[in-house]
Amino acid sequence: MLSFLKKPWNVWAGAVLSAVLLDLPFPIAGPMPAWRAVFAWFALVPLLCALLAESTLEHKRPLRRAFLLGYLSGALWYMINCYWVYDTILIHGGLPPVISAILFVSIAVVLGLYWGFFGIAVVLVRQRFGSVQIALTSVPFFWTALELLASRLTSVPWDQLGYTQIDNALLTLLAPWTGVYGITFLLMAGNALIAGGYLLPCCPQEKKYQRRVSVLCGVLLMLFGSLGLTAQPSAEATSSTAVLVQPNLDVAAENVWRGADWDQHIVALTRMAADPCRSYIAGMPQTEAPVVAKPCASGSAHPDLVVWPEAPAPFFEIDPRFQQAMAGVAGASRASLVIGGIGISPPLSGEPYERSYNSAMVFAANGNELGRQDKIHLVPFGEYIPFKDLLPFAHKLAGRVAEFTPGESRKIFVLGGHHYGIFICYEAVFADEVRHLAAEGADVFVNISDDGWYGDTSAPWQHLNMARMRAIENHRWILRDTNNGATVAIDPRGQVTQSIDRHTVDALPAAYGFHQDVTFYTAHGDLFARIILLVAMLLMVAGLFPELRLKISRKS
Repeated sequence: MLSFLKKPWNVWAGAVLSAVLLDLPFPIAGPMPAWRAVFAWFALVPLLCALLAESTLEHKRPLRRAFLLGYLSGALWYMINCYWVYDTILIHGGLPPVISAILFVSIAVVLGLYWGFFGIAVVLVRQRFGSVQIALTSVPFFWTALELLASRLTSVPWDQLGYTQIDNALLTLLAPWTGVYGITFLLMAGNALIAGGYLLPCCPQEKKYQRRVSVLCGVLLMLFGSLGLTAQPSAEATSSTAVLVQPNLDVAAENVWRGADWDQHIVALTRMAADPCRSYIAGMPQTEAPVVAKPCASGSAHPDLVVWPEAPAPFFEIDPRFQQAMAGVAGASRASLVIGGIGISPPLSGEPYERSYNSAMVFAANGNELGRQDKIHLVPFGEYIPFKDLLPFAHKLAGRVAEFTPGESRKIFVLGGHHYGIFICYEAVFADEVRHLAAEGADVFVNISDDGWYGDTSAPWQHLNMARMRAIENHRWILRDTNNGATVAIDPRGQVTQSIDRHTVDALPAAYGFHQDVTFYTAHGDLFARIILLVAMLLMVAGLFPELRLKISRKS
């Protein structure tokens, strides 16, 4: 590795290799085999070796070289990991291929900047402190800090490193304390230790045994940390049943449901809502999990909750036809309802139009509407056009973009004596916000989503894994209802206990339970990540102002 990296141009191969390796521990086009999570322990070793190679450090502009190495690796990884963005924009956004490609590459180019800044930070510490050991020690701090910043600044915390271990029953024990960031930190520590096995011998002042110790510690950490991939968590107790309807509507169709079409869809919804005795998959879909038939005597059971997902259905809150239909569904199922649709509010003073929201409407078992949860985090260029005042041409490029108003608050709904918290689609990736639902008293989460925009790509599975982490962080069941799959029940350990096949019109009889405990993460959010960010900032200050570092070292 070291002799290879002595050639200046070969460091670029290391950056590219890390981008490719880091895609392997994430879903690619279906459920990810658990064993592939092991790649997360060493996928970034080639990039670290490239950043701290002699050819980089001795370059006439080492910080620029470090930035470009990190930037290349990051932008390439985003294009590989989020390849589905292009098809989503092209097919469902209705944009020309060239514009779709430009937007797709632009996203990767912007998000790749975080990796570029990571490269600068690591090499800056190496230059200022003159030690590979200190530079490698800084690696988990800088990487975790930049993941936190990415979630705040650009609001795209998609596939953070810690999600690779969602099926690791040992490492996910950190999540109720540190959130996903604690897992990220540990993985980056493993990458740094293994990289030290290659980098330490190149420095004359370092003793050679440190190479063996570093790589041994890294490998042992990887082996011990991976033991959780073989664990089988015990089953969680359940006490209630929900019917999660999967309508499998075509997201590209108008779905206006005129006349007989409306009646046909409502009859189908009513029939599925009143039938909690359907078969299901006892685990993740598209795996070898067995299919189970739920036995029920006819007419002897009814669900506690019926959920309709975020879907392209003409469900408008102010439509009397919709209100009448929901009263009928509630009466037939004798259950409370959570229904995805369009919420409407009067215009603000001076505005010409009513405000529309991507909402989840909540109905009691008697058919009365109790309120709605409006989606707070809208998808840019999907549900709204960002900076539209600065981009007057955006409307011409945006294709079939809806113009929704973002919601302003999260609500807890009391149904059947239990407290339900609802989040919609893309909101599943915002851990520090979902936790507020549990902090405010939610016993169980309901997540509705329309993953039909993603097609048969990696995105539905990546999205599902991030929702699973929310269950672990807050120790709550999640009822995840989607338009076309994956529709699942997730237990408080993040395990998918039940599901139904994707791309089918079906309903899942999801058994679930309730929890009132409050985890450390629920109570304090990203406290761990903020502490890591503070340490990273102190390292950067010491690197940028060496005279301050010298004064501190002399005093100590």
